[in-house]
Amino acid sequence: MYLPKKVEIVEVGPRDGLQNESRFISTEHKVELINALSETGITRIEATSFVHPVHVPQMKDAKEVLEKITRKTDIQYIALIPNQKGYDRAIQSNVNAVALVVGASNTFNKKNVRMSREESMSQLESVIYRAKEDGIFIRFDIATSFWCPFEGKVAVNEVMKMIEQVEKLDVDEIVVCDTIGRANPQQVYELFSNIFEKSPKAKIGAHFHDTYGLAQANTLAALQAGVTVFDSSIGGLGGCPFAPGAAGNTATEDLVMMMHEMGIETGIDFDKILDCVELVKPLTERQLTGHLHKIQRNTTATTQN
Repeated sequence: MYLPKKVEIVEVGPRDGLQNESRFISTEHKVELINALSETGITRIEATSFVHPVHVPQMKDAKEVLEKITRKTDIQYIALIPNQKGYDRAIQSNVNAVALVVGASNTFNKKNVRMSREESMSQLESVIYRAKEDGIFIRFDIATSFWCPFEGKVAVNEVMKMIEQVEKLDVDEIVVCDTIGRANPQQVYELFSNIFEKSPKAKIGAHFHDTYGLAQANTLAALQAGVTVFDSSIGGLGGCPFAPGAAGNTATEDLVMMMHEMGIETGIDFDKILDCVELVKPLTERQLTGHLHKIQRNTTATTQN
């Protein structure tokens, strides 16, 4: 079995993990979580998004969050932006990386940003050029790369066309996303193998949701295909407001444990990550989808009995 010596884990919990929470989470709690994650060895955190608060109310305090966190010079603080206006706001808040999102599925993209895929690509070109001039790291997320909640299975050639388009824009990183957690390991291996056959200049990352319980299996398939950058969310929180039925992301603590068990370095302190799970628990009214916190709880109960 092919396994890399090291992987990079991008923590998306403060943005992707919390955005779907119906109850507003205080700025102070968000700041506390980001600061705690910054102490774990994670070097890349998707901290917030500059979307219109009407569409994603949970992110209405993006500016305040970025003002109040204790920044570390070796950490990349990423903000998701939908357009030029969002980019301007992000730059004013001194982010050092931005994430752009376009759906491989036209229907999803229209639900998400009220534009066709091609309209989104055209609009974001100017944002990318501006970010390059400003020296900002650019990650480009291709949503619904495997399945769409409205159109069904997404054809590999559609995603490959998008990869080719994005590569021409010279972004730093392209993230292939299983937005609704419907992909299977064979699909994952096939798509990433096709991508790496083209020898992309950009870093290639994977973003899995665990709706069908296949996030870890899909992670292993992506590893086999050559992926070494993985998004995850503390506690397994997550979901997309515009993708019905999408469950949480790959749980960071589960992903770190799996990598360490296989002898793959992450640079992350496992005990500190588990402490972060405890911080997340009271912030949500939903059940965490990660597995380790359940095992810990049961082990503690057994010991006390």
